[in-house]
Amino acid sequence: MSNYPDYSLLELASVREGDSVGTTLKNSVAYAQHAEKLGFKRFWLAEHHNMEGISSSATSVLIGHIAGKTQTIRVGSGGVMLPNHPPLVIAEQFGTLESLYPGRIDLGLGRAPGTDPITARALRRDGLGAEQFPEDVARLQSMLGPLKPGQAVKAIPGAGTNVPVWLLGSSLYSAQLAAMRGLPYAFAGHFAPRLYREALKVYRDNFQPSEQLQQPYTILAVPAVPADTTEEAKYLATTSYQRILALFRGQPLWMKAPVESMDGLWNAGERAGVQDFLALQLIGDAKAIRKRLDELLASVTVDEVMFTVDIHDPEKRRHALDILWETRGRAA
Repeated sequence: MSNYPDYSLLELASVREGDSVGTTLKNSVAYAQHAEKLGFKRFWLAEHHNMEGISSSATSVLIGHIAGKTQTIRVGSGGVMLPNHPPLVIAEQFGTLESLYPGRIDLGLGRAPGTDPITARALRRDGLGAEQFPEDVARLQSMLGPLKPGQAVKAIPGAGTNVPVWLLGSSLYSAQLAAMRGLPYAFAGHFAPRLYREALKVYRDNFQPSEQLQQPYTILAVPAVPADTTEEAKYLATTSYQRILALFRGQPLWMKAPVESMDGLWNAGERAGVQDFLALQLIGDAKAIRKRLDELLASVTVDEVMFTVDIHDPEKRRHALDILWETRGRAA
């Protein structure tokens, strides 16, 4: 349907329990290639550090690898956590990526560190933090724009590439900043579902056109567990439940095999917490997912839906994309 949002994917390069990082990244490549074949619009990788089970910490390296193994799908960051990096370094990295893969690179930016305070200090950006985020975004945009006469610090490569900058958020702050700066905005409903309606409304109501973007443009990220039957989807979803439970407990985030029942693995409070975290999760066959998506999209205006798909078996995970794609042509 032409008026239905485009579909995109967010990838954390999650490591299955017992797998190597090398195997994980090969699976990520196959996943991106399958998404491209179906027609997904973009494939973003998220920056996380010091998390056993997540292998997307060197985000720009992985973006280059995925872009080099695909042909047309846009590849980018969902996102680069800007407090961890000098803007010049990011401008050079993404300027290089854009030079290698012209017209296919996105630079999504977040203001959280994507890690714990000790690791944030190990990243050598101590004391700069999120409060400098608006200035860092402006600095980065300037470095990716045309060179100015007398400019002392130049991003080479980077200058003149005009890599599209996105702001990512899970609260109202980034929605307001993206609106004020005229930047596209992505809301992290896959882990922070509570404010998605308010944030998307704040962004659209306050949007100011810019050189990069004339009209507001939004992505809503949601978790999804598609399968051939809803019964199978409910079984496969226990992989994501186990990961969020591990996150709450401060344990490694290996992707675990699904289980017949979560009884005995979590208590009532933990179960409620996991369900709250995954409140926007779409579970089921194509018909059930399309019905849930239609309900979700009835209350917000979004240009793209970006899915995170936590499924343990790589083949089933790729097949889940077939089922998701089927929902685009299916009215509930």
